[in-house]
Amino acid sequence: MKNSFLTFWIFIALVAGIVVGAVVPDFAVKMHPLAAIFLRMVKMIIAPLLFATLVVGIAGHGDVKKIGRVGIKTILYFEIVTTLALFIGLGVANLTNPGYGITNAANLPNLDKISQMSSAVQHNSFSEFFTSMVPTSVIQSMAEGNLLQIVVFSIFFALAICTIGKKAKPVMDLLNSLCQIMFKFTEFVMLFAPIGIFGAISYTIGSNGIGVLVNYAKIIGSLYFALIVFVALVLFIACKIVKISLRALLQVIEEPALLAFTTASSEAALPKAMEIMEKFGVPKSIVGFVMPTGYTFNLDGSTLYLAIAVIFCAQIAGVSLTIEQQLIIMFALMVTSKGIAGIPRVALIVLAGTLTSFQIPIIGVAILLGIDQLLDMGRTTVNLIGNCVATVVIARWENEFDYDKMERFISSSVEKLECKSYPDNFDTDTSFNQG
Repeated sequence: MKNSFLTFWIFIALVAGIVVGAVVPDFAVKMHPLAAIFLRMVKMIIAPLLFATLVVGIAGHGDVKKIGRVGIKTILYFEIVTTLALFIGLGVANLTNPGYGITNAANLPNLDKISQMSSAVQHNSFSEFFTSMVPTSVIQSMAEGNLLQIVVFSIFFALAICTIGKKAKPVMDLLNSLCQIMFKFTEFVMLFAPIGIFGAISYTIGSNGIGVLVNYAKIIGSLYFALIVFVALVLFIACKIVKISLRALLQVIEEPALLAFTTASSEAALPKAMEIMEKFGVPKSIVGFVMPTGYTFNLDGSTLYLAIAVIFCAQIAGVSLTIEQQLIIMFALMVTSKGIAGIPRVALIVLAGTLTSFQIPIIGVAILLGIDQLLDMGRTTVNLIGNCVATVVIARWENEFDYDKMERFISSSVEKLECKSYPDNFDTDTSFNQG
């Protein structure tokens, strides 16, 4: 009943945050430190948890060739899915034309701030990206929360353990214990989630006001509609291919998905999501590799958002883009968005820099900055769901996904959460069974 209890209080915090933000906005804005403290608590978990999980997962199997094989399959899957997200975003944007009809340019953020954003990714290149993957100090990487650098260090560390063999057993025992400690640590931190969520939601509503939902309903609605289409089509098909139920998966990751949505932070949801996916039947090594790597290469929601945002900004500025021009800009965005996932407001930074490169006025970015928190909530949640699905796909591709473990975990989750929405599904859905 622990998970059910926590989920209940997360919903209460969500509703309370909306009410407080709407009724007493001045007080609500002061609640932001509650969200900031919770996010800092989560960040202190990620580095040791990721390091221990990935090293134990890889070194525990001792299969060095598997690392390269899994890496190639993972990147291939990521590129396919993000490309589909890109085209769905473009399709919805061209259908809804989110930038038309918005004429209220009052109270825009300082355009100087947007101009600074536009220079952040001007000189990004493949060579700079691959160079930045290798850490000069793993301590610095952990302090900065650079997940990709931690992954690279962990892989080499695990390879060294595999080479040494029995002499590394004391280190493996220590890391196994560290894994268990960090998962328990995660449970303790998650108890503070309702407080952090209340602070995040009340601040968001208090600083923007309920009216922002009406004024910018078209762009907000376009994004959330596109995100739903992506999940309902692409992720649903991916789940069908590997013979699992997307509905069941969404149910078991309900808690980290709520964390991602309410805090608009991938980091807040990562530790809990990794723990759940391992219990769901994905091997520890694949979870430890795919999840953090996905936050660099598999930002489905962010890629989709960038597609819509480019059309929005062009329409706001009165610039008409042909389909060919849109595709060229999208290709540039896919390149420049890699490797900077840890930067705050990363999607806007990438967007501003790319628009400047193509001589498109950036006034639309100034408008998006004012409502970015509301947009970020949706795209961050889809980023999380997409990476959870990716772990299952890669595990199935490697013939290592444990369907029996999945069924047991789903059954236990249904009992604990007392889910009444679709109880019959788990008894009759044959998609749980490995064909």
